[in-house]
Amino acid sequence: MQSPLQLLLDLFDEPKAKPAPPPAAREPLSEEDLRPVPGEPLESVLTPQAFRHPDANREALLGQVLVAYEFRRARRKNIGFVVGPEGLVVTAPRWVPLGEVDQAVRAKSRWIVNKLEAARERQARLEAARIEWKDGATFPYLGEPVIVVLDPRHAFSETGGVLHTDTSTLPGVARQTLHIGLAQSATPAQIRDAVQAWLMRQARSLFTERLNHYAPQLGVQWRKLTLSSAGTLWGTAHSDGSIRLNWRLVHFRLAVIDYVVAHELSHLRVMDHSPRFWDTVRSVVPNYPELRAHLKDEALPAW
Repeated sequence: MQSPLQLLLDLFDEPKAKPAPPPAAREPLSEEDLRPVPGEPLESVLTPQAFRHPDANREALLGQVLVAYEFRRARRKNIGFVVGPEGLVVTAPRWVPLGEVDQAVRAKSRWIVNKLEAARERQARLEAARIEWKDGATFPYLGEPVIVVLDPRHAFSETGGVLHTDTSTLPGVARQTLHIGLAQSATPAQIRDAVQAWLMRQARSLFTERLNHYAPQLGVQWRKLTLSSAGTLWGTAHSDGSIRLNWRLVHFRLAVIDYVVAHELSHLRVMDHSPRFWDTVRSVVPNYPELRAHLKDEALPAW
């Protein structure tokens, strides 16, 4: 049962995978473990697509897709499959024969390939979103692209920069520019830090406004706002009225931010993820499933 004093919220609500045993606890792989799947001469098969884990020690041809995965023996009760950024890891109990492992991999082939393709696509989006910090760099702010302009005239701006909007630009062309008070000789780190400082100021102001907007509608009172830089944890709520929000939420459009704000405030009424909780969220954000999915799937720029 979750503590009423604090609830750490994972907005994706996916079940947590059981931690794998430490490497030192694994028995050494035998020669049999390291051989490819029987009956599949993978070296001679030409496939249009392949996924290779950097520590791969087994391979399987799943349909027309070659999957080279890391195979581990461990103290566990069943065969486990984990797809991460590096690829597929299959873990099996020591007593399970390799033939049974091969059968399990083939039985999960569609799930494995779909997960690997999704992971590859997400990684590609992350790389495409990587920002090269220089004059003219682009970053998302409230769902729209913003162009960085190095402008020493704003060196003493109280907000660290000035946002300009050009309403005459063509559709699809960035219409916002952020003028930050740095010289053209500024380093990438200086530019990045200046933009981040500006975004964090905007985040605190905007989050405060949205908390004040939704709190009365939900009949709750929040007491303190803290900004975080967590990887994928977008918010936390405490029963004492303290709210913690990830400043990087300002990259998303306002509707997505509102969902996170409403989610956290709803926990001041219902400190779990029961149907009653989701009904509370729905009362102020009816389309929250769509916004929740966007929060999970959107690739934010790498800082």
